Amino acid sequence: MKEYKSSPNQLQIMKRIYFLHLTIMTIFLVVFVFSACGTKEDSTPPWEWEDPEKPDPGTDDDSKPRFIWIDASANFPDFADNKDNIRRDLTLAKEAGFTHIVVDVRPPTGDVLFSTTKADQVEWLGAWVNGVYTKVTRTATWDYLQAFIDIGHELGLKVFAGVNTMVGGHKTSLGGSGILFRDASKKAWATQLLTTSGIQNAMDVGREGTRFFNPANMEVQNFLLGLLEDLAAYSNLDGIILDRARFDELDSDFSDESRIRFESYLGKSVSFPEDVMRGDIKTAYLPADLPPYFKQWLEFRVKVIHDFMEKARTRVKAKNPDISFGVYVGGWYSQYYGVGVNWASPKYNTSTDYPQWAGANYQKYGFADLMDVILIGAYAAPNAIYGTSEWTVQGFCSRAKNLIKGEALVVGGPDVGNYGWGGGGDYSDPIIYSAVTNSVDAAINSCDGYFLFDMIHLKLMPQKWQRVKQGIDNYLKTTAKNQ
Repeated sequence: MKEYKSSPNQLQIMKRIYFLHLTIMTIFLVVFVFSACGTKEDSTPPWEWEDPEKPDPGTDDDSKPRFIWIDASANFPDFADNKDNIRRDLTLAKEAGFTHIVVDVRPPTGDVLFSTTKADQVEWLGAWVNGVYTKVTRTATWDYLQAFIDIGHELGLKVFAGVNTMVGGHKTSLGGSGILFRDASKKAWATQLLTTSGIQNAMDVGREGTRFFNPANMEVQNFLLGLLEDLAAYSNLDGIILDRARFDELDSDFSDESRIRFESYLGKSVSFPEDVMRGDIKTAYLPADLPPYFKQWLEFRVKVIHDFMEKARTRVKAKNPDISFGVYVGGWYSQYYGVGVNWASPKYNTSTDYPQWAGANYQKYGFADLMDVILIGAYAAPNAIYGTSEWTVQGFCSRAKNLIKGEALVVGGPDVGNYGWGGGGDYSDPIIYSAVTNSVDAAINSCDGYFLFDMIHLKLMPQKWQRVKQGIDNYLKTTAKNQ
């Protein structure tokens, strides 16, 4: 699900750490899968909660919300065909102190796990099973999202649907899947990438990974708005969170459609793409000699996303005015211009702090005022929990709170499986476990709630369940004392 970003001096290190941890996590997953396939007793957590008599956490109206994300692919071996496993793990989430779940119902393939006639249902997803990356096929016919809603509500949890938005396909060693790989007539929907050798359709790139749509394509937008309407039609769904509601990266999108729309925005023709972008320009490594309309190009991109968000909110609320509408974004605002997103309040003047890339009009297209809730990926390393800057959990959250300026609920927190949190790498298990507990304090007291990505990482290192519960318990006890 999530965007794994790092600061300029961390990027290559983080990538190496990620792949190291992916291997290590595979070993943990083998153990977990064998456990999950055993008897019902085998699925009982290998610990007891410290205070089983404590009232259910999260029932106090004065406490802040605690969100946990449930990625579709990573958790598919457990949940695709098994409601008992859904109940088992949602019960763990409830007992750990989480109040909200975000269940991923449109993974990067772009196919769906909710009821709609506008897109194909997920038939299979790639996941690690017994140490092998393999296809996990769904054979169940019951409504995946509705099962989470029903079970979550029985347990007293709020249930949000997570949507990978501007995506239409995903390619791995197992092959390509999703509408962009399945329907050649939709190739024009795919983003056009600016490379050092020219402009290239994303579907002509051989690499593995997610294939993004062109957000400026009106057919794409109308397709996605229709899906969101059908999702909002779930009357008992508590909320919708848009993930990847963005451009692919700074090298996207350079189609004729984007050029025409940009020139309309600018009010004149330009030499395209030379006047707006070069293939050698990378986010966080901006050269001094930027193209003449680079800032206006960034403004145009954030306007495209802002205007889509405005349409999406209108359509969702028209279908279900009581549903909560929100978005996930990475907390690294200083680099988020690269994906064409201004998640701050329109009251925040971006150009004051970031004059190198933000012009005077960038501020106009902050979309925080369109959101009910914004989930902040506060994805720092386990040794960077407290601090005031980006690349600390606390800093990500406090800075986001300041940038959003009360326009929306701000809920932030860590990825507890990557950036060194996966175990067996640069940080010992005790450091990681302590970081999990402290991340609750650092995040929840710096913004309006706590967010953890992803449930699979708690299942791969089960002691993390206890450690996050300890952090939530500490918060709730402090809250109770202050009342």
